Amino acid sequence: MSAPIQNPAEQLQQAVLALNAVQKALDFALADLKERTQKADGKVSAALLDQHQLASYDLALSCAEVTGARFMLDYAARARAAGGGSTSEAILEERFALLFTAEALQGVRNRLSARPADFGLNDNWLSATVDHPAVRGFCVAQLPAATLADLGQRVRSQDGVTGAYLLDDHHEMMRDTFRRVAEEVVMPLAEEIHRHDLDIPDTILDQVREMGCFGISIPERFGGIQSDEHEDNLGMIVVTEELTRGSLGAAGSLITRPEILSKALLKGGTEEQKEKWLPQLASGDLLCAVAVTEPNYGSDVANMRLKATKTEGGWLLNGAKTWCTFGGKAGVLLILARTNPDISVGHRGLSMFLLEKPSYSGHAFEFTQEGGGKLGGKAISTIGYRGMHSFDLFFDNVFVPDENMLGGPKGEGKGFYFTMAGFSGGRIQTAARAIGVMQAAYERALSYAQERVVFGYPIGDYQLTQVKLARMATYLAVSRQFTYSVGRLMDQGKGDMEASMVKFFTCKTAEWVTREALQIHGGMGYAEEMPVSRYFIDARVLSIFEGAEETLALKVIARSLVDNAKAKAEVEV
Repeated sequence: MSAPIQNPAEQLQQAVLALNAVQKALDFALADLKERTQKADGKVSAALLDQHQLASYDLALSCAEVTGARFMLDYAARARAAGGGSTSEAILEERFALLFTAEALQGVRNRLSARPADFGLNDNWLSATVDHPAVRGFCVAQLPAATLADLGQRVRSQDGVTGAYLLDDHHEMMRDTFRRVAEEVVMPLAEEIHRHDLDIPDTILDQVREMGCFGISIPERFGGIQSDEHEDNLGMIVVTEELTRGSLGAAGSLITRPEILSKALLKGGTEEQKEKWLPQLASGDLLCAVAVTEPNYGSDVANMRLKATKTEGGWLLNGAKTWCTFGGKAGVLLILARTNPDISVGHRGLSMFLLEKPSYSGHAFEFTQEGGGKLGGKAISTIGYRGMHSFDLFFDNVFVPDENMLGGPKGEGKGFYFTMAGFSGGRIQTAARAIGVMQAAYERALSYAQERVVFGYPIGDYQLTQVKLARMATYLAVSRQFTYSVGRLMDQGKGDMEASMVKFFTCKTAEWVTREALQIHGGMGYAEEMPVSRYFIDARVLSIFEGAEETLALKVIARSLVDNAKAKAEVEV
């Protein structure tokens, strides 16, 4: 094996070469999976792909990690350029990029090498890609305990900062502003809201309204604060991250539902619908919720059963929805319903409706329309994510006028596509929420590691704690820059696939980072009085909502990767 590479530029170059080698194995595995699951017409069969779910999941995760590593290496190069420092010593951002790339490569190696036949790989392919000396040598050089502990020592002195944000002046101002809101308004109330499962108080709602948060994804021409010329997903990400650092359930998730509804309206709404709803959403005068998930079908949109039956002047809704977050407080519900009773047409039989209702506080409500239709709601008791409340909803001949079908008559049967337009924004926003939770947990863990003395020393002086802090800081930095990069892509009209990848990756990462933060606190981490216990519980929901982890991996990421895979003959070592 060659001598360790010391120059940072050479190490980063070696990282790129190692990623390229592993990418070839992933490309071949995707090509092999495509070949196994193609029908006679050349299209990929969903049923055949479902016979390879474990391989599909592993490939989705591996491709997400490799994509994140590439974005992180690019970030490290930009950080070096922005700092204008010497190339003789690796800067913090480069250390993070190198460590994460090595761990990502090691993870991919483990998955592919453990079950090579599942990926169509043989010993020759493995030795030329994931087990290539360049890959193994890079990992060996970056992963010694002493290297990780040294990085842990460095991050201890950074006061919770995990590298430069590299934002422009506008977005940096947004970050600073909403960090103050989180610290001065949200944090003092967060624990009481969580422990007593309270409604979000007007103190927070009024502040969010005043700051224009509800209009952050709505163009200026409709009363929002987003430019009419282009989207500002990055701004939405930065604001969400900082508010979530204060509290996921009491602040960071407030703009998720306006984000989804506004994207759906902008995608498919009529001009009259946009003019009516978007200004009310932007001002925060009208709070909203999204009713898509159903009790027996979860994320299986094609099998949704809530019925919309045509009647004079509109539609009657009958059935149930679940996990409708903020469903009580909301004054309008965005509802996905089946307008074509023939289940065999799948998602092509779905349409979206906007249902106006009174706003209710508390954990239950019942709304009776003048015509006799009834909508009942009951909050679901949850272990975390408190403040907004998620509701089971029951529809009994609830009337929705024709003008409230999204897209008007032309929108009938297009509800699935409007849903997808809304949820692409919801996924990147959820990635931002994951970053905010991680940042809060990391700061608490860092502080506790400095203060808590065990066996005569602060626990931060011990190697294992230093390694934990190094890895936590690294994965937090990667999650942030991966999300920022995808946000910039989305601002250019690209990045839908990457939005799913980064949601998948960051939400898994948030579970681990908050777990480690709690573990550093020891027994106190398990006590409700410590905020870190709230972060741990809240993080657990992130991999479930806005696209469950398994659904994203199998039905969105893997399916898209396989559909777009090259033929095996085109993939060469």
